[in-house]
Amino acid sequence: MSAHRFYISPARWSLKALTLDERESHHCVDVLRLAPGSRVVVFNGQGLEVTAEILSVEKSQVRLKPLLTVKTQPLPCGITLAQAVPKGKNMDLIIQKATELGAAKIVPLLSERTVVQVDPADFQRRLEKWRLIVVEAAKQCGQNWLPQVADPVTPKQFLGELDRFEVLLIASLQEGARSFKSVLKDFLDQHGRSPSSVLMLIGPEGDFTPAESALAKTAGCIPVTLGPIVLRAETAALFSLSVLSYELQGR
Repeated sequence: MSAHRFYISPARWSLKALTLDERESHHCVDVLRLAPGSRVVVFNGQGLEVTAEILSVEKSQVRLKPLLTVKTQPLPCGITLAQAVPKGKNMDLIIQKATELGAAKIVPLLSERTVVQVDPADFQRRLEKWRLIVVEAAKQCGQNWLPQVADPVTPKQFLGELDRFEVLLIASLQEGARSFKSVLKDFLDQHGRSPSSVLMLIGPEGDFTPAESALAKTAGCIPVTLGPIVLRAETAALFSLSVLSYELQGR
């Protein structure tokens, strides 16, 4: 049986005083009933993982003795998912699965057709929840690199301050959209290697508006097809990340 995993933020990470915060200590003590002498695994979300032994147990703090430190390298390709926020709790699912599929960054987009329209305070609460979902997903799947969850922005804001990506893609329902394989093959033929950074843009139910799609194409996004069946937003995100992970993250 594998050891239970706990998260310690980079700001609190210190091998000289390795301790779980109040939230993780509560899970360790009150939920899992772990005791001194138990072995656990802790990670900092930036590639470091430590196998440790519990020295002392309190509800607000669990002290650990480091035994073995491992450095995990990041995945070969940094994939950013820019996702129009869908209705309901579907964004929670997308963020959870994007973490499991190795996304490096998740950008929630507030497109013109986004059904979710909430005040900034509510979105701040959602953002905090999404970042907790990332941690819990990483704990479950053994991922030692946490994806960054950016503040929600409009497509215009995001595309206007676009980071540099080697390949930029936008899921498209339009005729003429290319396959993932053909786009990635073109890059390989041109550069002799796979891309090290990819942007994947996914629209809301009903897709981006023509103006938003035109803006994305002007920014360099290549329309890609997700197949003959129209997918829901959350399915489109998982499909796209699965394909990109399969094609680009192999070692």
